[in-house]
Amino acid sequence: MKKLFVGNLPPDATEESIREMFSAYGTVRSISLVSDIFSGRCKGFGFIEMEGHEARAAQAALDGNMIDGTDRSLRVRFEDPRAARGRKRR
Repeated sequence: MKKLFVGNLPPDATEESIREMFSAYGTVRSISLVSDIFSGRCKGFGFIEMEGHEARAAQAALDGNMIDGTDRSLRVRFEDPRAARGRKRR
């Protein structure tokens, strides 16, 4: 199982719209969008879990694609838990 970071999502992104986008490349196991606590709108990023080969296919196909109706290009990266552990907190 691989976890993908997805960034530059529009504020109106929903779990359903993201599942539809990624399901073309395989089975989406889980989606976690980060939402504003007050408005409930997407903050522009989230995490998706897929099987390894499916996640690699989705990342290769979707990273850098323009999102319909916006001037944003989608950012899809593999989450690296080791990098998060090495960060210094201030």
